[in-house]
Order: sequence, then structure tokens, then C-alpha cells
Amino acid sequence: MPAHQATTNDAMDRFWARFIELARMKGVKENAIRWHVRRAEAYLKAVSGKRLAQHSVDDVTGYLEHAGRLGGIKDWQFAQTVDAIQNLLETANAPVAGQVDWGFWRDSARSLEADHPTIARETEPSGTGNAAEQLVSGIAFKPKRNARSPLDAVRENHSALLERMIAEIRRRKYSIRTEQAYETWVCRFILFCDNRDPTELGAERVRAFLEDLAVRGNVSASTQSQALNALAFLYQQVLGRSMDEMGDFVRAKRPKRLPVVLERSEVARLLTGIEGTQHLMAALLYGTGMRLMECVRLRVRDIDFAYPQIVVRDGKGQKDRVVPLPGRLEQPLREQLEKVRALHEQDLAQGFGEVFLPDALARKWPHAAKEWIWQYVFPSARLSVDPRSGKMRRHHVHENGLQKAVKAAGTRAGIAKKVNCHCLRHSFATHVLESGYDIRTVQELLGHADVSTTMIYTHVLNRGGQGVRSPLDGLL
Repeated sequence: MPAHQATTNDAMDRFWARFIELARMKGVKENAIRWHVRRAEAYLKAVSGKRLAQHSVDDVTGYLEHAGRLGGIKDWQFAQTVDAIQNLLETANAPVAGQVDWGFWRDSARSLEADHPTIARETEPSGTGNAAEQLVSGIAFKPKRNARSPLDAVRENHSALLERMIAEIRRRKYSIRTEQAYETWVCRFILFCDNRDPTELGAERVRAFLEDLAVRGNVSASTQSQALNALAFLYQQVLGRSMDEMGDFVRAKRPKRLPVVLERSEVARLLTGIEGTQHLMAALLYGTGMRLMECVRLRVRDIDFAYPQIVVRDGKGQKDRVVPLPGRLEQPLREQLEKVRALHEQDLAQGFGEVFLPDALARKWPHAAKEWIWQYVFPSARLSVDPRSGKMRRHHVHENGLQKAVKAAGTRAGIAKKVNCHCLRHSFATHVLESGYDIRTVQELLGHADVSTTMIYTHVLNRGGQGVRSPLDGLL
């Protein structure tokens, strides 16, 4: 073997040894190391002819976009591919390793589940046929990965009643999370009553169930209220029976907690620690007061640069509202939309480009799903198969990525508070009130149905405990 070839082989062996060591340091298990090497080698083969130091963001994102379109690739395999490429470039000290938004790509490794909040309503109950053929609840469609639970038996034995309730919930356009919660509480109630039919039970059993939750289950007041709302919906809206005779019962104690609010300097430090698309999303949460899912679900048509404003559609309580578009975010948003348009045109050229459309819009406007205005402002980096329709679509990013990024940034910034996405909404409300805006304006911006909900932010202004001088400071 020539000397130069032996030297090259030795160098390659040392490189892969460093690659494996770095993977181990990042927590990759031993049985997955060889797969990381294979995925890194597959990337090198696809981007051959370039030294690693010369690889660009387009090289990396182009490869990941192609990988994300492979129908057979599973979520964990895509995430493993992202990790392997990042590890490869970091091992080589390639400049591009610090330029790619790895968190964004890693969080895109998620397929749409049958009970996903934005797709679970696509199959509507027809009201015909037997119950086994007409199962429409998200939980019914979700494949079981764990052992059979007692609630599964309840769902099978009382499927007809549960389907009636779900049909009524969807008719009233409740959120999918409310649908899932109500279905689960009704199943737990039936299980508590020894699997008896709820039509044979009265208000006394509902009262006993709620008291059992408070006394033996030690649940929070909000949990008990949700259970009560679910059972009240079942009896009043589905079975047509009154709950007036239920009377009083032991209620869980409702704690009175103030919202977590960050100071302006803390918000600045927090946002500085977040990069890429997640920085833009976190800045929008603070700059507009939007809820997390309202931000994640934004579509192109919701951004109005002319006024400037953002239309939050179908928010909590199925209400639309308008929030201000921060001037500092206008240019970053325009750049984000340019990236989205390029991605959308690429999808269209390859025969994709559809997004989920709410309610019956997909049937009313068959071609609207591919129109530019309906695309998500923050699309997933990966296409995924809709489990209901079987269509390959590009959904919005998963909210978990931003949640983790905000929490991690708060830790790095040394903020000694419970930092999460919702505290940015709390901070927005408090800082707007501090700026002199009236409580009604803030109520409209936040989308609160009752001004009493907005009033809680007045408790964290410079009054009360902060407005009283402690007697200790007066001692000589």
C-alpha cells in the first residue's frame, strides 16, 4: 500500500473515531452509533465532490428536505439523520455547522397523528351505519402502542354513546383537545360506575364521582371543573337531561396564583438566547401577546404589512381578533415569507404543496389548499402523510420545539423564574398596561371574554406590595 494512501486511511480512521466519540458525548447509545455513521456516510455520498469545510446551508437543507419527502422514513430515523449530519460537520469544524437551525430540523421529525388538533376534524360523522364503521374520535383512530387499558374496554362497550357525544361536540366546533378531554372524562365516569350505561345513572352518581376526584384523587379545581363540564355536556346536550338535581358537592380548592411576568431586561436576555425561526416566533409571542398555538398556526393571509397588524383567527372560544405587528419584526417576517414561498414553489414543482384547510373549506374550494395565502408562516421542514386522507402535506412546525427553546434560553440567561412561552404573553399584557393603555384595550388584544380575566395583570404592576415601604427600611 502506498505511503500516502496509508496516511489518508489513518486520517479517515481518526476522523470517524472523533465522530463516534462526539456522538457518545451527546448521549447516543452504543447500538445506535453504527446508524449515525451510516447516515453521515449517506449524506457525504449525496454531497460528494466538496470538502466538508466547503459545505453550505443549501447543501444541508437540500439533503434534509429530500430525506423528509421519503414516505418510508420514520420520525426517529429523520431525527437521527439530523443529529448525524450535525455531528459530522461539528467533527470537521465546518463553518456551516453553526449556520444551520438544527433545532428547527430536529423538531420537524414528527408525523401527523390521527388526533392532531388541526386534522382530527376532517372526517365528520355521517350518522349512518353501525358504530364500528363510524368511529370518528381522534382517540379511536390513534393506533395503540401500549397494553390495553380499562378505558379501552369502556370505549368499545359504549362506542355508540361516545360517538353521539363526539358528533355533538364537532357540530358545536369545539377544539379537538376539548373533544379528547370530554371523551376521556366520560369514560372515567363510566369506569367509576362499574361500566354501567350513563343513561341508567342519575345526578347522585355524578356528584359521587366529582367528590371522589376531589377527596381521594386530590385533583386541582380546574381538573374537577373540566370533569363536571364533560359530564354536564353528556347529560344536557347529548342525553337531554337536566343536572339541576345534582345539588352541592365537595369542590377542589382553587388556588389564586399570579402570572409569571418577566422584566423588560429579562425578555431581552431571553430573546437574545434564541436563534433562527424560533427567535422570530418567541419575539412574536411577546410582541403581540398571542398564545403559543395561535402563533404556530399563523397563515400567510393573516399577516397584514399595510396596516400593520396580524389577524389571529379562530382563537380560544372560536373568536378572531387583531393584534399589532411589531415594527422590529416586519423585515424578519418578510424574509421568513420569502423562504416559505420558495419552499412552497419547490413543493408545487414536485407535485405537493397542500396544507390542511379548516372545516369544509377543502370541499368548498378544492384547489385552495395549494394557494399561497393558505400556507403556514412557520411550516414544518418535513412533509408528512395525513393519516385521514393519506395525502402528503406540509404542516406547521410542532409547538414542542419552541417550548423547549424558550425554556432552555431562560436557563442559560439565569432567569430565576418559571420561563415558558405563556409567560411571554403575561409579560406583554403587563408591559402594555405599564405603558398606560387601558384595561379594555388589553382585553381585546388578549382575546379575553371577561375583563376580570385581564384584571389579574394589574396585580403585578408597581402597586400593592411594591408600593408600600417596608418598616425594616426605616430602622436606624
